[in-house]
Amino acid sequence: MRGREDEWTDLMRSANAGDNAAYHRLLKAVTPVLRAAARRGLARAGQPVDQSEDIVQDILFAVHLKRHTWDANAPFAPWLFAIARNKLIDALRRRGRRIFVNIDDFAETLPGEPAEESLPASEVAAHLNTLPQRQRDVLQSIAVDSASIKETAVKLSMTEGAVRVALHRGLTGLASRLREE
Repeated sequence: MRGREDEWTDLMRSANAGDNAAYHRLLKAVTPVLRAAARRGLARAGQPVDQSEDIVQDILFAVHLKRHTWDANAPFAPWLFAIARNKLIDALRRRGRRIFVNIDDFAETLPGEPAEESLPASEVAAHLNTLPQRQRDVLQSIAVDSASIKETAVKLSMTEGAVRVALHRGLTGLASRLREE
């Protein structure tokens, strides 16, 4: 391992001095290592490894663009692996944590019809009237009138965050009242 890192460091020094052949040999030497590291990182994160090549290309591109920032007195491998780690993290963040489940696997457990009847409009209005005005207005707008958070915020001159808080508090209040009954 130490011999490989010393070789990479020497090749990078030569590449930064203008030796294009050394740069080509360096990229050819590090690419399989980067590919394996990207595949391992994706697998550890529970992501499909078929996207590893895109990450490798991002790493190599970053190395190319930032190679002038590498300190020639320092070993090359830690600098390279720091870039690789950051590019892997960036790729995982872009993907997000998505889990896909085939709904057909649950077809027999999904109800065909609603389990309960909904409350009559008069009861809904009565329950809404027990809430503070702001929560009532937000719930009326979103749950009854089917407005979005953004539309409700504009209509009620509130921030979207305040609308979300009022919605959450209103729903929590309604749920607790309905459980009491």
